[in-house]
Amino acid sequence: MSLNRRSLLKGLFACPACAAATEAFASSWTYENAAEWGAHDEAAKACAVGSQQSPIDLTGSIPAKLDAVKFAWKPQAYEVTNNGHTVQANAAPGAGGITIGTDEYQLLQFHFHTPSEHAVGGKRTEMEVHFVHKHASGRLAVIGVLMVAGKTHPGFAAVMATAPKAEGKASLAKPIDPASFLPPKRAYYRYEGSLTTPPCSEVVDWTVLDTPIQVAASDIAAFKALFPMNARPLQSVNRRFLLKGG
Repeated sequence: MSLNRRSLLKGLFACPACAAATEAFASSWTYENAAEWGAHDEAAKACAVGSQQSPIDLTGSIPAKLDAVKFAWKPQAYEVTNNGHTVQANAAPGAGGITIGTDEYQLLQFHFHTPSEHAVGGKRTEMEVHFVHKHASGRLAVIGVLMVAGKTHPGFAAVMATAPKAEGKASLAKPIDPASFLPPKRAYYRYEGSLTTPPCSEVVDWTVLDTPIQVAASDIAAFKALFPMNARPLQSVNRRFLLKGG
């Protein structure tokens, strides 16, 4: 990596405001033009030149003893938003967060993708949910959970029943527990990566659980009726370490 490119990336990724930009960065980007992200927008240049981009194929992991994630999420009647790119549940103050080692992160929101953004052995599942957390430093920690068709998941069913059919927001009728989206077995992959939407800032510590959860096929269909495809293409691992723990 050249010195100029490294300086550019450092400036892009150190920006706390960029780290917080987990919703739409600009109204013009779409998943259909993902190959062009960053090509014409300096603020999203990382999408084109970054070397630690997400998502990736979670293949070839190295077994390691890693700090486990300690979950301290709290049930809330989340505000559910259709932001034109996904269905997202926004956390209000008091939603709790996670601890990894000695680092504490507060839950900001969780949102959904179809198909799953991460793959295992080149294969993607029907959907994936991302729980986005922020550290006091501005760095993000995202928990990814793969989703497959099966039995009804009450939390996801409630989100889809509430989600506006056009851009807008609505609140859940009653609280749901984000922990219900966690599988019983919590082995996980961990790697350093980026936001998967513009500005693609490389400020994310990713933890993706390797066991999928089941959700109703009808709820997957309801999501696809709004967003037929909202997953970024797989990115190169490059020289990163993909670790497996749990």
